[in-house]
Amino acid sequence: MRWLKFGIIIVVFFGAVYAVSMTFVDESKNFTLEKEINYPVDKVFPQFNNLQNFTRWNSFFADHKNLSVQYFTPYEGKGSAMSFRDRKDEAVFGDFFIRYENPGQTLKYQLFEGRKNTPYEIDLKFIPEKDKTRIIWYVRTPKQSFLKRSLNLISEDFWVSNIDKSMKNLYQILGNKVNKETQLESLKFDSLMVEQQESQLLLGINVTTKNVKDALFKNIVINHNKVMNYVKMDLGKKEDEYGEPILINDADNYKDKEVSYFYGIPVSKKEAVTDNNFSFRTLKKGTYYVIFYKGNYEGRIRAIQQLLTKAKQDTMRIGDLQQTFLEEPVADNKTVMKLSLPVYK
Repeated sequence: MRWLKFGIIIVVFFGAVYAVSMTFVDESKNFTLEKEINYPVDKVFPQFNNLQNFTRWNSFFADHKNLSVQYFTPYEGKGSAMSFRDRKDEAVFGDFFIRYENPGQTLKYQLFEGRKNTPYEIDLKFIPEKDKTRIIWYVRTPKQSFLKRSLNLISEDFWVSNIDKSMKNLYQILGNKVNKETQLESLKFDSLMVEQQESQLLLGINVTTKNVKDALFKNIVINHNKVMNYVKMDLGKKEDEYGEPILINDADNYKDKEVSYFYGIPVSKKEAVTDNNFSFRTLKKGTYYVIFYKGNYEGRIRAIQQLLTKAKQDTMRIGDLQQTFLEEPVADNKTVMKLSLPVYK
């Protein structure tokens, strides 16, 4: 009995200490973080006002491998919204909104977690400085009940860690993106070259479709989206973990009324694939005749004919043609690709 009374006294004592200490802790917490990234604001801002871009590098979302995300129109700017849910943990879900946008200068986010009615308020200010951008994060945490107010003591450390990691991810993604843009600007189109290419492992799908008018390109776009969604959503791959999409088919298949092709994404290694529609394919290391092409998708036929003519003149045997999309296939008249024909003696 004595020990029970003693235990009650201890509990009451520490409860009183907690109650007194929490009177000095605010219901919500405000803090400011300032970061700098070595890229101009016109490259940086689209990574923040487009939520599909934002979730690829922000560690709050990108680090959750089991997170399912749904985006709502408009997909960028004021009014953009998304919901998220952990496929394995029912307690993890929420909504994210862009409430205000001043292009290239400011953004206002709201993040609702779980069943909380009060959101995180996140305001961003972008300050251009030559080839750099200074980003100021103003964060206000949700109001906490008296018993949960101690969470505000650790919230700033969590946000600092999250933003630090996110900015490193963003720097890496922008590095890949800007390097790619620089490479595209320096490409010499419609000139036949010889390259030694390394082997690649592709994950993709086999397709057969009609080769009528623009039906082929529309089919490519559909299957591009299928493969990209599987790689990014089901396998949880980030942008720096896969390469440019490649379409593989017979070099003279363009003459046929029906076309069969393999559409795949380069990945670093094989792993378990749960969808039987997807399979792996290896591209061998070797010598390739290459032409970079830009324009209407049907116009690539002339470039393919150049490759085939060169191989015939050099009495070379050929393999399957590889069409690497250097820019995402979206519009038929704006394709940018690398046509590679493997050749052998």
